[in-house]
Amino acid sequence: MMPGMEKGLQDTYAPQNACFGCGPANERGLRIKSFPRGDEVVAEFTPESYHEAFPGVLNGGIIGTLLDCHCNWTAAWHLMNRLGTATPPCTVTMEYAIKLRRPTPTDQPLRLVARVIESTDDVVTVEGELIAGDKVCDRCIGKFMAVKEGHPAYHRW
Repeated sequence: MMPGMEKGLQDTYAPQNACFGCGPANERGLRIKSFPRGDEVVAEFTPESYHEAFPGVLNGGIIGTLLDCHCNWTAAWHLMNRLGTATPPCTVTMEYAIKLRRPTPTDQPLRLVARVIESTDDVVTVEGELIAGDKVCDRCIGKFMAVKEGHPAYHRW
């Protein structure tokens, strides 16, 4: 838990969000919880056997979802601070690429770490990592955009 923040970004700013990866309101989702820590945003995820591609190894689609949602919240948090607003703008994924570097084990908690590498007032480029123990298993780079009124995701949080 982060000092000064008892709940993750998702629970704090989007408790009714039903996103499969990060929505607190999705009982069947992954429900990741992202916490700011200095210039990074971190999360922990403990996989279950039903998240596996084959015994002991996390499914690539789950890896993509974890990194996509966590990096998206990193972008939203960054824009909130950059723009000085009380709540984060609703952001969506423009593009992201995953590099699956080694099998990601399911027998231990996994750490997600993301950081902003470039930003305008409405588009943020974020790099993220999925780490097991001391090994980076997967990497992501993505662009996330704050949406305007009229976009279907505009009022999702």
